[in-house]
Amino acid sequence: MTSTPRPDDLLAQLGSLTTEAFRPELAEIDRLPTLDIARLMNGEDAGVAGAVAARLPEIAGAVDAIAARMGRGGRLVYAGAGTAGRLGVLDASECPPTFNTAPGEVVGLIAGGPRAMVTSVEGAEDSRELARADLAALALTAEDTVVGISASGRTPYAIGAVEYARSLGALTVGLACNAGSALAAAAEHGIEVVVGPELLTGSTRLKAGTAQKLVLNMLSTITMIRLGKTYGNLMVDVRASNEKLRARSRRIVSLATGADDEEIEEALAATGGEVKHAILVLLAGVDGPSATRLLEESGGHLRAALAAARP
Repeated sequence: MTSTPRPDDLLAQLGSLTTEAFRPELAEIDRLPTLDIARLMNGEDAGVAGAVAARLPEIAGAVDAIAARMGRGGRLVYAGAGTAGRLGVLDASECPPTFNTAPGEVVGLIAGGPRAMVTSVEGAEDSRELARADLAALALTAEDTVVGISASGRTPYAIGAVEYARSLGALTVGLACNAGSALAAAAEHGIEVVVGPELLTGSTRLKAGTAQKLVLNMLSTITMIRLGKTYGNLMVDVRASNEKLRARSRRIVSLATGADDEEIEEALAATGGEVKHAILVLLAGVDGPSATRLLEESGGHLRAALAAARP
């Protein structure tokens, strides 16, 4: 395990971070009426989107690089500790039902493993070696992408993950909420969303966590758009694993094609319930097997498959 910084050194590090700054004007917030506290929090949150907007060029650059790797079969791996790690696991876990990603295609690693999702694992975030071991267990390759997430930008686990990934030639992204962070410096693509001091000193699950969630939403969603997982703004690769999603599947086919209920049911039956295939059947007038072939030849991009079906 990597040795932890001495208490004096760590105090100095924290004291230099914007996310850890103390705000004397809020020193008596606990004495305010509840509605006033709510207004303060809401006002703080209102500035987060603007801070993310300032980093859009960096986010777009990272997305294009991630999509290129994933288009060649690479994986997207998030790595972080505490709140940052949980946000990565959350984003990864939402990709299979939303975009029908394969198991292991988008992965969330949290320092300390699955139990760290609900409880603190002592010392896990301080270990670069633990991050390397977690990535080695995935058999990381140069086609993969690792996104290190840390509000402070100094978390050893996140930095260790990026350093190890980069040593293998993998694409690396460092997402932090402090300027000049070690994490962003270690990564090929640094994204530093500076949201300022928190309402509660050092509670980076607040503005910093919100900023990280917004950026992760962009990284995964826009990457999936680039990979052809959508048709316009329709989730045509949605996995219909429950009644709500089955109803959503029918609605997506309806919105994409304008077909009536009977035609939609027939198309879904002919394609094993695959939304993208059913849309191709209805719009191109092909059968189920032909829809499958056209989509395979177009790398799963529905627009390309439609163009191929209409020479």
